[in-house]
Formats: sequence, C-alpha cells, structure tokens
Amino acid sequence: MANWNDPQPTRTGFGTSPSIDGKSLGQTASYDMGLRRYMLSIYNYMASGVLLSGIVALVFASSGMAEAVFATPLRWVLVLAPLGFVMAMSFGLNRMQTSTLQMLFWAFAVTMGLSLSSIFLVYTGPSIAATFFATAGAFAGLSLVGYTTKKNLSGMGSFLTMGVFGLIIAMLINAFFPMPGLGLAISILGVLIFAGLTAYDTQRLKEAYAHVAGTEMMGKVVIMGALSLYLDFINMFQFLLSILGNRE
Repeated sequence: MANWNDPQPTRTGFGTSPSIDGKSLGQTASYDMGLRRYMLSIYNYMASGVLLSGIVALVFASSGMAEAVFATPLRWVLVLAPLGFVMAMSFGLNRMQTSTLQMLFWAFAVTMGLSLSSIFLVYTGPSIAATFFATAGAFAGLSLVGYTTKKNLSGMGSFLTMGVFGLIIAMLINAFFPMPGLGLAISILGVLIFAGLTAYDTQRLKEAYAHVAGTEMMGKVVIMGALSLYLDFINMFQFLLSILGNRE
C-alpha cells in the first residue's frame, strides 16, 4: 500500500544507486567518459588535419612549385579540389564506410594544404605564424564556450549558415566588381561568422553523441565533425589573415 504521507517518496533504499535525471551515478560517469573520448577523437582528427595541411602548404611553397602552379590555370584545380572532397564526403556519408571517409579526410587535408600554399606567396612568414596562433587561441576559447554553454545555439547556427551563403555571394561580387572597403567588410564578417559557427558546431557535435554512442555511425560522425571544425578554423584563419597579415 502506498504511503501517501511519506515526505520522501523517491528516496533510495539499501542496495540501490543514487540517480541524476533518471541515470545512476555510474551511468552518468560512463556517459561523461564516453563523451570526452568522442570529443577528443574529433579534436585529434581536426588538429592532425590542420597540421598536415600546414606541412604540405609550407613544403609546396618552399619548393617553388606553388609559385609555378598558381601562375597557370592549374591554380583553379588546387582551389576547387578541396570543395570536391567536402561534397563527396557529405553526400556519400551514408553509403561510405568509416575507413573510406578517413582516407577522404586525409586526402582533403593534403589538397587543402596545396591550396593554402598560396598564402606564402602573398603574406610574410611571421604574420602567417602570428595569425595562426591567434586563430588557434580564439578557436579554443570559442569551442569551449560551445561545449559548456547551456544556451541552445541552434537558432544562431541557422542564421550563421545563411550568413555563409551571403558571404560567398559578396565575395563573388567583389571578385568581378571590386569596391573600396568591401574586401575588408567581407573579412570582418567572415571572422565573426566562422567564430560563431565554431561554438555552434561544437555544441551540435556534443549533442550528437547521445544519438550515435555505441553505433556504427559514431566513427563517421567523428570524421565529419572534425571536417566541420577544420573548415571553421581554416576559414577564420584566412579571413583573419587578410586583416592582420603583412604582405610580401
């Protein structure tokens, strides 16, 4: 018979584990540990991809090949190749195996490095290094905000995604019809948009863990998550470099 006068109807009895939000402390600890491993895997892939791209860019530029290639129409192959890998990974996600996505991610990082080698032809080495470390610090802070905030950033994510398309249109207009000050405005907006996307993507990936934990999809989400954060970092770096970089 229920004891309607019991002031603590939900108290735990002997031999039971205390709970938080319906989960035992053991389940919560296990979930948190799995989430940390999952996020660490994403950051490891992302950081390794950025490092690989940086090494490829530096070697390609130092060899003199970058200057030779970017003086010919072949430069468009290097510029557009990374986009091809992103589209292939995005549209083929459900059909591809995790190992295939891994290979495509590393191939993307290499081609992105070849494309990025052009910055060594435009900006001084010290300004590139200073901007890179500034971007890394900003990225770490923004990603931490996205991971720890209790505020739902999904609305902001939709707004920022629309901002990316607007940014692309503005860049195309400026490429064919250059206007004074538009380039600087595009760079400032680019930094702000991808800074916001860094926080949004981090929160989105954190929340995705609850749906993919223990499934075959988790490995794919890790790689695609690393790709998203990689793109946030690289785009923020490039826009910031156009503002802070010293030209050769």
